[in-house]
Amino acid sequence: MKTKTQKRTLYLCQAAVIAALYVILTFLANLLGLANGVIQIRLSEMLCLLPIFLPAAIPGVTIGCLLANLLTSAVPLDILIGPIATLIGALGTYALRNHHLLATIPPILSNALIIPFVLAYGYEMEQAIWFMMITVGVGEILSVGVLGMIFIRASERFLKKM
Repeated sequence: MKTKTQKRTLYLCQAAVIAALYVILTFLANLLGLANGVIQIRLSEMLCLLPIFLPAAIPGVTIGCLLANLLTSAVPLDILIGPIATLIGALGTYALRNHHLLATIPPILSNALIIPFVLAYGYEMEQAIWFMMITVGVGEILSVGVLGMIFIRASERFLKKM
């Protein structure tokens, strides 16, 4: 049986690794021109489904989003609000962890509904907010709903073998 200290250490290590993965995947998407803007497919967003298995993923993806935004020269509004949208999505995923397909909805919705306001007011993008809700939502569907579900299915198989 693990001690309380061992459990805390494991939790912190898991959160740190997830945060680092989030940053690396955001950098990769940024290199491809997909991490920011009206059309964005952040590969790192697929990690928002990890709370299905690991509660440590909630602070992990939130801190990862914060660090990724800081390191990719995001505007202050995005540095503040982006991680909040990610946190809301991760908490929703955790709440729906027993229903994997439904667990994809919170990160998709939180980003599709919040990030367009960041794009409009932080980056002064002139597209209509409703249009950006669609484009950000489609990007989230691709990164969370498609890539994330593939990632979760692969993770399930891997975890069952452990």
